[in-house]
Formats: sequence, structure tokens, C-alpha cells
Amino acid sequence: MEGNETVQLCDVCVKIGSGATPRGGKEAYKGGATSLIRSQNIYNEGFHRNGLVYIDDDQSAELRNVEVMPNDVLLNITGDSVARCCQVAPDVLPARVNQHVAIIRPEPNSLDARFLRYVLVSQEYQSRLLALASAGATRPALTKSMIEELDIPSPPLAEQKAIASILGALDDKIELNRRMNATLEAMARALFQSWFVDFDPVRAKLDGRKPEGMDKATAALFPDAFEESSLGIIPKGWEVSKLKDITSKIGSGATPRGGSDVYVDEGPALIRSQNVYDHEFHWTGLARLTDKSASELKNVEVIKNDVLLNITGDSILRTCVVDPAVLPARVNQHVIIIRAIDRIPPRYLHLYLVQDSMKSFLIGMSAGATRHAITKGHLESTDVLKPSALVLAAFEKLTSPLFEQIDANRTQSRTLANLRDTLLPKLLSGELSVANFLQ
Repeated sequence: MEGNETVQLCDVCVKIGSGATPRGGKEAYKGGATSLIRSQNIYNEGFHRNGLVYIDDDQSAELRNVEVMPNDVLLNITGDSVARCCQVAPDVLPARVNQHVAIIRPEPNSLDARFLRYVLVSQEYQSRLLALASAGATRPALTKSMIEELDIPSPPLAEQKAIASILGALDDKIELNRRMNATLEAMARALFQSWFVDFDPVRAKLDGRKPEGMDKATAALFPDAFEESSLGIIPKGWEVSKLKDITSKIGSGATPRGGSDVYVDEGPALIRSQNVYDHEFHWTGLARLTDKSASELKNVEVIKNDVLLNITGDSILRTCVVDPAVLPARVNQHVIIIRAIDRIPPRYLHLYLVQDSMKSFLIGMSAGATRHAITKGHLESTDVLKPSALVLAAFEKLTSPLFEQIDANRTQSRTLANLRDTLLPKLLSGELSVANFLQ
């Protein structure tokens, strides 16, 4: 972005400042109409609702000086997520931010908010912000003065808006893919819930009714009675198996010798807990290894359809199926690989483990420990419902096209995101004419 006029953020913003946590800390979140936005909600690709908490009217009034307004740019200023940046999602308002998030509110006649967001998430500015945050501190942190004194490109306002519009069109398609995937995932989860939790087809046959939403051949795969098991009432003829008996691998990884100092820009991926979310693999913060480091971790290699589960820390028990596009990959010591045997669909196993009831059961196993942690032994001994092979095959046949489309949409979204990130410096430098995109 060399060669452009620049301006300090303090000269083109009406607010730059971080928030606070209500008195009493996280235990004081009382629920209510106001969102409290934290660093875990802020990602470069957009606002994430996972873990969004709410505060009541009294708490909201105490934090009224950190009220979030439409179009505000939010920037993480501490910890491992420092420098992550997005704009506020309109549907989370009214909202406040806590002390780990800064509000940046441009003066609208001088700086376009969406343009600013694209600048701050660009590779160049992410590198700048990370360098500032790590200078002289024991923990990465961006101060108010660092943000205020940050020089940013300052093309004419009309050009800012045009650049934001061009990049926004790509983001709109990415958002459309995200919404489509949410619908597809909801369909798969609903089928799992109906067949393997509520046992709707079995209950229908027991009542002399035709199971809804399935053909005669599929309905015939389900029994018409229940029986007792260690998991309670289950369809007759189905089994309860230990997780170790329906998997070919359960094992966590390791950090390569040298730790983060041996991470490189290109190479096999090292999957960490920050990449594993419920139902979705996140590429943000993905580490890369040299071929030598990867070979030293050969025994924790991830393969297609592996289920990944976080076993320590605040993200414990988040679980997803690995994104095939990230392979080849390894996992570190905070993530465990769960590999289903051939007769068990990996998506069935994942959807079973991601249930709230399973999470409650597993977290109970670590009760009494100073830090929540799930061991290989905990997982191996866990009881899992094992439906008949024919029912599992029918479930896989119905859901595989959904998950294949989800993977295709995610791949397209990453391609669009890379294109977006490539376009910004070219548009700012004049290498590509804004006018050509608007014709």
C-alpha cells in the first residue's frame, strides 16, 4: 500500500476506546436485551455469535459509555486473538464491549467504516498490528495510543466507498454460503435428532403409524419396539458400544520441538484448539510446519473424515470433522483425533459427541480437577449408541450430499476471501482501477 496518502486514525474517528466487564465478572451475566461482545466474537472474516452473552438493563446502563453503534469497527486488543477485527453485526445490537475489545468509530464524512475494516484485516495491517502488540509486553496488547496513531491509507471518500463496495460483493457471497451451510447443517442435525435421539420412526411404528418423511424401504429398517440399555430406553436390536470399540484411533497430538518458533508460512498444517469449533473447522490462526517437524509428528497425522475434539481449556469438547482441504495435517496436544471404523459414519460419531448431553457427561468425568481436561481413557470408556448397520448406512446416504455441499461452499468462500485480500492493495495502489470494477 505504498505511495498513498495516509492519515492517523485519531484524526478521522469520533471514538476509539475499549469497554469493561460488568461488576462481578462473568458470573454477573444476568441475561437481558443487551449483548456483551467479547474477543471470542471478533474474527477477521466476520462477527461470530458463538459464546455471545447478554446483560440486563442496569448493567447496560453502567456500560453506556461503551455502547456499540451501527457500523462500528471492533478490534481485539489483548491476548492470543489480538488484532482480529470486524464490523459489528447489526442484529446483535444493542450491545456493549468488554475490556478486551476496542470500538473504532470513524467520522463518516472522512473515513468509510467498511473501508477501514478491510484495511485493518489486510495482511499488511495485521502484521503491523501484531508487531505493535508484541513490542515490549509480556502479553500481546494494543493500547489506545497505538490505535490512535496508526497511519492508514486515505483515498477520497468516494473511492473508499467504491473499494468497500467491490470487496463487499465478495463478502456478500461468502455470507450467502455461510447461511446456506447453516441451513444444510440444520437439516442433518434434525435428521440425527429424529432418528437417534427422539427415535421418531420407532415411536411411529410402535403406535401403528407410518414414519414421516421416509419411504417404505427406509421405514422398514427401524424396529417397532424398545428395550432397556445402559443408556436407557433404545430401539430393540440396537446396541450400546464403548467408543474404543467403534473407532480405530483415539489419540491426541503434540507441539513440535521448538514450539511456535518452528512454525512456517507454508507446509503441513498443525491443528490447534483454536481451529476446532462445534460443527465447523476454522482456518484462522492455522499454524504450518516444516516437513521435518511434520515427520516427527507422523503418529498424529490427520486423515479425511477424522473427528477432532478439544480436550483442555476454555474450548474443551468443541468438536468437528476435519476440513479435507486442510490436509495434510497434524494435531497438537490440546486436540484429540477420533477415527471411526468403516461401519460407523464419521458424521454420526461427530453429531453424537457434539450433543449437549454428551458434553455434560464428559465434563463430569473431569470433575475435581484443577483444570477441565478430557483424557483418552475418558473417551475410550464412553458409551455410544450403535444403531443397526443398515440404519447407519441410510443416514450416511441421506446426509453425505449435504456435507459435500457444505465442504464445496467453504472451499469457494476461502477462494473468494483470498481474492478479496489480494484485491485491496492493488486497488489502493492504482494497479487495478476502481472504475473498471464499477462499469
